[in-house]
Amino acid sequence: MIGNVFNLKQLEALVWVADLGTFRKAAAHLNTTQPNISSRIAGLETSLGVVLMQRDAGSVRLTSKGEDILQEARKILWQAEQIIAVAERPDLIEDRLRLGVTELVASTWLHTYLRRLKDVYPSVSVELTVDLSRNLDRDLSARMLDLTIQTAPFASKASGVIELGTFEYAWVGTQESLDGLSGQVNVADLIPRSVLTHARNTQAYSELVAYADMRSLPTTRFVPSNSMASCVQMAINGLGVALLPRSLVENDLAKGRLQEVKVDWTPAPLRFAARYQAERVANYVAHSAALAAEVLGDLKDKNS
Repeated sequence: MIGNVFNLKQLEALVWVADLGTFRKAAAHLNTTQPNISSRIAGLETSLGVVLMQRDAGSVRLTSKGEDILQEARKILWQAEQIIAVAERPDLIEDRLRLGVTELVASTWLHTYLRRLKDVYPSVSVELTVDLSRNLDRDLSARMLDLTIQTAPFASKASGVIELGTFEYAWVGTQESLDGLSGQVNVADLIPRSVLTHARNTQAYSELVAYADMRSLPTTRFVPSNSMASCVQMAINGLGVALLPRSLVENDLAKGRLQEVKVDWTPAPLRFAARYQAERVANYVAHSAALAAEVLGDLKDKNS
């Protein structure tokens, strides 16, 4: 038997040092100290009689043998997690899930999702990042996030992708800001009232500018914002007409704070997906991505 040669904590330390690039970052992620991580790696190297990594100026580089052992370490950790799954004890999984979501998710169904995660994985803590999709894409690629719930298009590839559906846009404003408009109107009719919408470099804003350019419409009264919540509030305050995902303003529409106006053009619906790197993350991360789809499905059934 090899039970006394190495342990799972040593393999876990190897994986996180390799993925995060430093002992300090691995220690922070595993909620322990840097000397403890160093001790685990040193103990593993001593037990196996091989050098796993070279340490240079605060960074680490795996040796050829270290790369090979890293791949096997991942498999062992996955198999250990599978034992927990067979025993039906997800409460035994203790980890920190680095989750990145867009503001739309954070403003609508995130808390329902987090409650579901807590029910299924009570010992998993969530480190939450709310940011623009392009930044989440970058952080997922750089291994700074385990799971993202974000909008297309995606700049980098992810080996694990679960489609979460699409979210349509709506043009909304107060009764006063929409005064004089009736029936279906044109984008040109809204521009003098100021158009509040997504940040620059987002898909929706790019499509809006392209639409205006094709029809020689002015864009000087387009008001992009990094904060969709601010767009909603500005629209409620009568500062313009907002072009936003309908799910974000449904509550304000229901309470009469905003009204929807039918316009002859809207951007393509937002496509959402849960994304992760399947070859690197623990199995529970993939299941957490699937839970996002379940939560959205339940919410849609409830609202239908």
